[in-house]
Amino acid sequence: MVHTLHGLALHIATRHPEQSGLDFERLTLVSPTQSNRLIRICVEQWLSAYPQTYQRLLEGKGFDGEETERLRRQSVLRTEVLPDLAYTVIHEAKSSGLLPPHLWELSHQEQRISADGIDYGVLSIAAGLYERYQVLLQQRGFIDYDDMILAALRVLENDSIRQFWQSQIFAVFEDEAQDSSPLQTQLLKILATDPNNPTQMNLVRVGDPNQAINSTFTPADPIFFSEFCATCQTTDTLAEMDQAGRSSPIIISAANFLLDWVNRQYGGADRTRFHPKTLPFRPQHIHPVGFNDPQPDANPDPEGAGLEVRFPPDVYQTVNLIGLRVAELLGREPEARAAVLVRENRQGRFITELLRHPEQHGIEVNLKQLGIDVFDVGEQDRQSHVPSDMLTLLHFIDRPHSPDYLKAALQLLIDRQLIPAQDLNALVSLPEQFLYPSPLDPPPSESVLQARRYCTGLLRARLQLPPYQLIPFMALTLQYEQAELATADKLANRIALQTFGESSLSSMIDALSEIVRSERFEPIETDDPDSRYVRPGQLTIITMHKAKGLDWDFVFIPFLHEQMIPGTLRVMPQTQFMGDFNLAEIARVQIRSHIHGEPEIPDPQTAWIRAASLKTAEEYRLLYVAMTRARRLLWMSAAHQAPFSWSKPENLDRRSPSPILLALVKQFPIALSKR
Repeated sequence: MVHTLHGLALHIATRHPEQSGLDFERLTLVSPTQSNRLIRICVEQWLSAYPQTYQRLLEGKGFDGEETERLRRQSVLRTEVLPDLAYTVIHEAKSSGLLPPHLWELSHQEQRISADGIDYGVLSIAAGLYERYQVLLQQRGFIDYDDMILAALRVLENDSIRQFWQSQIFAVFEDEAQDSSPLQTQLLKILATDPNNPTQMNLVRVGDPNQAINSTFTPADPIFFSEFCATCQTTDTLAEMDQAGRSSPIIISAANFLLDWVNRQYGGADRTRFHPKTLPFRPQHIHPVGFNDPQPDANPDPEGAGLEVRFPPDVYQTVNLIGLRVAELLGREPEARAAVLVRENRQGRFITELLRHPEQHGIEVNLKQLGIDVFDVGEQDRQSHVPSDMLTLLHFIDRPHSPDYLKAALQLLIDRQLIPAQDLNALVSLPEQFLYPSPLDPPPSESVLQARRYCTGLLRARLQLPPYQLIPFMALTLQYEQAELATADKLANRIALQTFGESSLSSMIDALSEIVRSERFEPIETDDPDSRYVRPGQLTIITMHKAKGLDWDFVFIPFLHEQMIPGTLRVMPQTQFMGDFNLAEIARVQIRSHIHGEPEIPDPQTAWIRAASLKTAEEYRLLYVAMTRARRLLWMSAAHQAPFSWSKPENLDRRSPSPILLALVKQFPIALSKR
């Protein structure tokens, strides 16, 4: 049998509804959209139930009681801080088997005073939010993915049922084990146990803790798999698959150097020897395969030096160098595959814009004229967001004075890079003043004027256009690409059919809400989806996360600046009134410290320092994954001038390269030689 972990759990739970408590005639799997809506509701309920704690959060530090600032802070807490805390805690705690009573008990052990002298009680806030979320799930007949695992474990508590399942399963094989949560591991261990010999477990887990790149935003903590490997090592049941035929030897050497360098920088000699769980990487090297390995073109000869490092003057020249090198390589080998790996989608959008319109940006080569397609994976993925984008704008034009709807619309405009990033909470605290200021109001900044023009333009469209034309108008306003526009047209037609005879804004919102809620709207694909990421003769632009599991002959990794990798765990300016930390990240570390069996829950300041270390480790693991996607050429760069925020790529400033890039150049001086 082949299952996902959740599919396996659901298979067991539905076979025994009395023991699992899951009855799918009355229970429904909650969708991400529904879950987000429940989180917003539980935040509002928590605000009413704990007014004193809310007031303490609101006051934070340095509050003078000014009403405009109070409204801004209220918006930040309601729409950002508390939903983020709830989402993080629910997933971290539930995936580890911690229910609200456990979290309440844990909150009593919490050292609440931070370095700023502020007493928040992060875990008690988290427990209150988690408790209300669980109640809302039950009231609405919803379950989430973690409920499936918990239900299967409840079933297996019954001795006879557990022995039945164990007798049906001889062995369990798990792939990508570094991404498993404690509950999932517990389920597999039970199923892999021999019912006639409880000490015998036929469990094979395959994974690589050095490719754990989801642990800072999911409950997947690579420490658990590393500990499993350490246990296996003591019983001589650990097999290390340390050979790989994908990459040229110099690329393998560069990846191994990254691993060693990071562990030295962030571990130290003694800690490397005595505290392996604190290291960013498991100390293991990749080796080329043997001479007679059967895979074709194993460890191929490098293209040129195989490793190239560049330090262009600015990010525009970076894209120019990539374009010229791609034109040379694919012009010579049209069947080869090439990709640019970026840290975030906005970087990919920047590269795509320059390469598709080279004459507007001083790019010396036109890839399209050479027959080289530029395929932006992020651009294709954005099509699936068309329904939610349209719903966001329709909600706004229906209730423009709602701070929540106004903020969502403004955030969408920022994400589409139509208006500059700015403090939205200050704008939405007084929606009427923002949208229609009086002559006595102070003059706004240019960024506020841009935001106002877009918003008032949308409101005028509601008055001047029939409802069925609103979606195409909003798609043009968001400056959608071809495939997105086609998807928006398809959506508009579907809405028109569903609201036939009752064409109004409210009926459109109801129909669109159902589409978003059910998540059953397929975007229009203008390309063949099969193998679209690794097509020969194409330059694929893709994020490092999405590139995992894929490979290309030539891989370009630009914009490797210190602020990006390893970066820092930033506190957003709008939340700094609470202190120099993030409540969600503190709660994550505190919960994990308990799960790892530490005797004390770390105080907020210590937890924040640990959270920063976790981010650093994961960013370097992400770079490791990106580097090992290359077969014959790994091209890396950091420009001298780069934007601080990729929402404003035109605002360039001096940026330092990632320290690992300088170390690589020192170790591999050939990487700097120009062709």
